[in-house]
Amino acid sequence: MIKRILPYEGLLHEVVEHDGMLYIGGIVPEDASLDMSGQASDVLGQLARLLETLGSDLANVLQVTIYMTDLKEKAAFNAAWKAHFAEAHLPARAAIGVADLGPGVKLEMTAIAARIR
Repeated sequence: MIKRILPYEGLLHEVVEHDGMLYIGGIVPEDASLDMSGQASDVLGQLARLLETLGSDLANVLQVTIYMTDLKEKAAFNAAWKAHFAEAHLPARAAIGVADLGPGVKLEMTAIAARIR
């Protein structure tokens, strides 16, 4: 069975669940005025809160894709990443450079996680 959660503007569902797997659509920072470190912390915090409501947590994230408007800011992203993920639970990930994500938005992130309860 496929479960679709959190519809958004008739365009998508923020989360699609199938067989205990959570497929999480693009998360962008709530405050685009922040620097890369701030935007990364914002997005990772949103992911953590969303997972908690869905019966999972950051330790059960399997894969993340990060879209960045400037890959030169990857070090700032990595600092926030390390603050949110324990080394023993680091997921697979890819960072992809993109031209534009909207005014002031430096990153967008998708994730796949396992539901644990």
